[in-house]
Amino acid sequence: MSLSEDRQAIADVVNRYAYALDSREWTALDEVFTVDAVVRYGGPQSPPIEGREKAVAFIRSFLGGCGPSQHLLGNHVIEVEGATAVAVCKARVCHFGAGARAKLAPYECFGVYRDRLRRTPEGWRIEERTFEIDLAIGDQDILQPA
Repeated sequence: MSLSEDRQAIADVVNRYAYALDSREWTALDEVFTVDAVVRYGGPQSPPIEGREKAVAFIRSFLGGCGPSQHLLGNHVIEVEGATAVAVCKARVCHFGAGARAKLAPYECFGVYRDRLRRTPEGWRIEERTFEIDLAIGDQDILQPA
């Protein structure tokens, strides 16, 4: 694979995450994270969630019962070094309520995804992800499990 092909494949993996969350296709995250992935939501000081299965369960705990969401990613910066890579992108995420919470103000957060990836036999996968939230507005009570 050429450097530009690697960069495109990495951007595709990062974007696939957003599509999986917004469509609630949890099994699609198997094509995003390594089995031993470590994720942190909130910033680097946030407690680590270790393993893809636990990461997906954590994501489902706040998006599973949420109404529509949209994860917009942009300004990708990707550095590849052999079979590892570092990717950074900006994110704007909007969440709407469902059911009785549909009347609450949408919850939006703005931040940066910082990822470490590795090339696996199945393709590039995120092995470490941190979402640093720079600003959050609206009603976080919209987030809930299914």
